Order: sequence, then C-alpha cells, then structure tokens
Amino acid sequence: MIDTLVHDRVAVITLNRPDKRNALNVALCHAIRDAVGDAVAGGARAIVLTGAGTSFCSGADLGEVYTADFRDALYAMLHAVTDAPVPVIAAVNGPAIGAGTQLAIAADLRVAAPGAVFGVPTAKIGLAVDPWTIRRLALLAGNGTARAILLACDQLDADAARSCGLVERTGALEQAIEWAEGMASLAPLTVAYSKQVLNEVFEPELDATGPDTKGLDAAFEACWASEDFVEGRRARTEKRPPVFEGR
Repeated sequence: MIDTLVHDRVAVITLNRPDKRNALNVALCHAIRDAVGDAVAGGARAIVLTGAGTSFCSGADLGEVYTADFRDALYAMLHAVTDAPVPVIAAVNGPAIGAGTQLAIAADLRVAAPGAVFGVPTAKIGLAVDPWTIRRLALLAGNGTARAILLACDQLDADAARSCGLVERTGALEQAIEWAEGMASLAPLTVAYSKQVLNEVFEPELDATGPDTKGLDAAFEACWASEDFVEGRRARTEKRPPVFEGR
C-alpha cells in the first residue's frame, strides 16, 4: 500500500493502491502515519507525498468511511503529517477528493500536476469533515473558496487551486522532489521551529467547549449521528441518489 524511496535526505512516500485510485482505508491511513514517522526517525529532512497511477487520492474507501475506526485512523494520520518536524510537500499528481484533499492540505506545501483536482463532497453523501479541516482549508484557499468547496461541493482544477493559493506551485513529482531537496539542505532546527510557530500561531488547538467555538465538535458528531448520515449510507448501498431531510 505504501512505497518509500529516499533521495538523499528526502523521503518520497507513495500511496500505492492504484486499483482503488489510492482511496484511503484504515490500513492505508496507518501505513502513511507510520511511514511519516519512520522517515523522520530515519533522518529525512523533507518528505514528499504522492500517489501511484493517475490519482493522488480519490478519497475515503466507501467500504470503511462510515466507521469510527476509519475516522480515528484518518485524523491520526492527518495530524502525523501536520505535526512532522520537517517540511511535507504533497505532489498532487491527479484527483485529490474528499480525504485526498484533506491529506493534501495536511502537508505544508502543495505542487499540483495539470490533472490535479481538489474537492470535499461530504455534503453529497451525508458526512462531515472536522473543524480543523475546515479552518485549514479556509486558511489556505481563502474563505470564499472554502465556502464554495464545502457548501456547494465545487471542485478546483490545478490552475484554480494555484490562483487561490491552495497550491503553491504547479509541476510533476520531479519538481516537488527538487523543491524538497532545497529545503533538506537548510538548517533543520530553524525549519522545524518555523513550522511549529506557523502551526501554533495560525492553528491553535480548537476548544470545542469554549465560547468562541460554541461546541463545534458536538455539531460535527451530530452530523455523523444523524438520519441523513444513515440515508447517505443506505443510498450508496441501494445505488440511488440520497434524499436528505436535515435531521
């Protein structure tokens, strides 16, 4: 499910489940998390994430996405990427949909190939992403673009993602590795410190019970416990469009 190659001090981690367009299941989430940890422990000074075949990551494996185990594995993996003390670049070689967009934005930087597509179509299937994902998407892409992606289920191609700031550069895996190699030659303590400050200043821990967040975590959980959630899962099984009632 995972291939890891080391180019000097850059670890290239490739999601290798092309028959499923690199869709994330519990095992793959654990494998990515472990691969990031192993790369850091092995002395990598930068990490590149990419996908085998024509997709970066097509999203969550629909056979597991409705389970609590998948949610736990997904968010543990995303935070392992974000908290890694080295720069992480997502080389988005194709569609990055749903959990694929989450993985891409968990990285520090993104390089998108011409075929890259970003989207978070959770509202189409009765799911929800956590407040951290929504905030990070808005910080990277801008509030208006995040609203279009989340409220209207709009998708962004590589050019649109570059224009709004979701993607820093366009190019293929080779360009992402070249960029990572430049970062790997920099002072690692300084880079780690800068990443830590950026994370803590702009993305402090969300307090779901605080007056500013007004129970965002409870609202997130309510989506997953709703009748619409059940309807989304049932509609998929019955191969029909879901009919949501807002309860």
